[in-house]
Amino acid sequence: MRVRKARIALRKATASAIALNSTLIALTAVTVIGFFVIDTKRLKVGAASAKLLADLTKMFASPMAQHFSLGEACYALLVTLALAFLTTLLGAALALAFGPLAAKNLSKSALAGTLKALVAFVRAVPTVLWVLIFAIGAGLGSVAAVVGMTFHSFGYLLKAYSESFEEVGTDVVEALKASGANWMQIVCQAVIPSSMSSLVSWTFIRFEINFANAVAMGAAAGAGGIGYDLFMASGFYFNIGEVGFITYLILIVAIILEIGAMRLKAGQHVQR
Repeated sequence: MRVRKARIALRKATASAIALNSTLIALTAVTVIGFFVIDTKRLKVGAASAKLLADLTKMFASPMAQHFSLGEACYALLVTLALAFLTTLLGAALALAFGPLAAKNLSKSALAGTLKALVAFVRAVPTVLWVLIFAIGAGLGSVAAVVGMTFHSFGYLLKAYSESFEEVGTDVVEALKASGANWMQIVCQAVIPSSMSSLVSWTFIRFEINFANAVAMGAAAGAGGIGYDLFMASGFYFNIGEVGFITYLILIVAIILEIGAMRLKAGQHVQR
């Protein structure tokens, strides 16, 4: 009995694969070269690494709040959560209003393409940059943070919502039109209810992202909350134990949000 040797089929190299591999090779080479040519300014890497390990051990093994109480820290966390919730709510409302116009099965292709191109530009600019742009007119503070984070949330959720609406087949929309339903009835009574589980999932994901952004905006834009306390502890009076204490609080909230997201997804699967 003759045994045939299996041949491994090789994929042809495409332009995108070549570009990706070339980029990865170039970045790897730059990283390796950087370790040898970087100017450490006579810094002893071994001693610095030992000091870093000692600081991290002190930060996470001995968390301590000296400049504020636990109640004040919880209040700052609530301020950060409120900022994340408000910006998510405003962004979701705007995205829900414009989402059908950006869906190809509900709107004209030119209008949908234009809206998606605009929000692609909005998403390409980091949230902190949008906040700083709006801070030119409103000044650093909570107003600039709310407007900037809402603007970026709108761009993120508009793409997610429109793609969820596009999952409703064009044949379904045409059938509803043939039955006499107008555009508003199709959107409000058919498309949005059938896409509700996806909308809720995307909105909660954006809320988690906005919580992390709200922490950063508390320091970068003076929006207050736990992010401002973290900035003061790490940059103003440099209290490592306090940085660890705030980090643990943020981590606890992040874990709670993640558990909530998992239960929300599980509930949606049960309903389906």
